[in-house]
Amino acid sequence: MTGGWFAGLDRPDSKQLTETLRSAIRDGSPAAGTRVPSTRSLAQELGIARGTVTRAYEQLAAEGFLIARQGAPTVVAELPPAPAPASPHATDPEPEAGRWDFRPGRPNLSAFPRRDWLAASRRALRDAPTDDLGYGDPQGHPRLREALAGYLARERAVATTPANIIVCNGYTQALSLLSNTLADQGETSVDFEDPSAPHLWDIPAGFGMAVHGIPVDSEGLDVSRLRSRAVVVTPAHQFPLGVSMSSARRTELVRRAKDEDLLVIDDDYDGEFRFDRQPVGSLQGMAPDNVVYAGTASKTLAPALRLAWLALPSRLVEPVRELKRTSGLHAPLFEQLAMAELILSGAYDQHVRRSRATYRQRREQLGEALRGMRANHRPHPAGISAGLHVTLQLDPEGPTESEVLDGARRHSVELQVLGPHWVAPGEHPPGVIVGYAAPSDHAFRPALRALVTVLER
Repeated sequence: MTGGWFAGLDRPDSKQLTETLRSAIRDGSPAAGTRVPSTRSLAQELGIARGTVTRAYEQLAAEGFLIARQGAPTVVAELPPAPAPASPHATDPEPEAGRWDFRPGRPNLSAFPRRDWLAASRRALRDAPTDDLGYGDPQGHPRLREALAGYLARERAVATTPANIIVCNGYTQALSLLSNTLADQGETSVDFEDPSAPHLWDIPAGFGMAVHGIPVDSEGLDVSRLRSRAVVVTPAHQFPLGVSMSSARRTELVRRAKDEDLLVIDDDYDGEFRFDRQPVGSLQGMAPDNVVYAGTASKTLAPALRLAWLALPSRLVEPVRELKRTSGLHAPLFEQLAMAELILSGAYDQHVRRSRATYRQRREQLGEALRGMRANHRPHPAGISAGLHVTLQLDPEGPTESEVLDGARRHSVELQVLGPHWVAPGEHPPGVIVGYAAPSDHAFRPALRALVTVLER
């Protein structure tokens, strides 16, 4: 009588009955227009109360799976066609990562300060007032903004106040908010260093802005060749070449920003990690009305925290805050409170110091390994002793970038080449970007041996 729709059901309740019939209708059996059994007859067939069937039919009618009219039999409704399967790239699993990870921009996650973070989280939850559990301020929790204002002034020479800081859901959101704001204000293009991180170019481009590449030399960005009224720079440790912007270039860039009312976005992605001297302070401290400072916890702690921050000129606070409010993508509250506790307790500074010592040692070990190679791959000559990566100029007589990547895959090594990071098309010096922070402590030496094997070929 029911075409096997309820095969295997033993005296179902209304929920089981609803789920079974809903699934059958979705699968096309029974088809649209098919008359379903009356509540009385189906109850008798299944040995259940008539009310159980009635509740199931009423639920399915409310959901649009059945059509029930007074004085007419209940029939299966016509459903819209099933959605097409997702394209393969959306459902296929990510390619398996290599065993040895030398990709840049990744910290040593095994060194995440779990005990300190747990203690900070407990204190934050213990002390947080009930009102903090609401939707919160889209600009970021006041306690974290206060902690950041003090930390950034002390460690990065940033001149800001809690009212000028906006906490973001990662640096990608931060740059997206700035790009959106600039586009809304009529800007049509933005300058990036050439080379730079290619995934960031798509963000302003998504708001209809052109992206221009400005050459980088041994002193950093060539300020004389700026083309736009906004520019994204990495002055403390240029990504990916590793250059530090010279004092003369910093002064020239700040002067032009003030004289021509330019907006400079100081992407301080790994500014805490300078190994040969005290870290150079941010550009923002030289011109707070023309420079946006952008920082993140992704390199010092972990990308999964999704915590970044902007120290904005006063004129940009309200438009950026409003965009963040309407986007709905607020930085997670508990992570904000824990981060504030970590900074205020001094545990964050201690973790950064420990990490700096570890990364300095790793950079030295990488340098020793490179000097012992037959192949003449050498670090970029203007690269400073800083950060989480080193960029190598490939031996002109050695392998190409493609050959290096092929060899890396064969040896389960993950790294990046310089080619895709150039904004301007054409011929560019080949290179490899080696991030030395990601391998765990116990794995670094075997990972380094695997890397050398790849680069020797």
